[in-house]
Amino acid sequence: MQFIKNKKIIGILLFLVIIIFTIGIIQFFVLRKAHSTFENYYKFRGCVQLIEKTNTYGTCKLSSGQIIKLVKYKDKWYLDGDLPYPGFNFL
Repeated sequence: MQFIKNKKIIGILLFLVIIIFTIGIIQFFVLRKAHSTFENYYKFRGCVQLIEKTNTYGTCKLSSGQIIKLVKYKDKWYLDGDLPYPGFNFL
């Protein structure tokens, strides 16, 4: 009886680990694509109106009316003030 309970718990834990791992991999690819081009990051951030765009930055308006600035850093696009930590940029 104890063996069956342990087997069930191990099965549930393994299932949860697989689900978390799968979600992590999906998020990795979603973020990688989002940061790759201005257009992708513009959509990812939920911009509805382009205000200004250059080769290194762009500003846009969100549906809430807030204006945000997107900047290019090491050939990837980020929200201004939200750049990756040094040594921790793997996307």
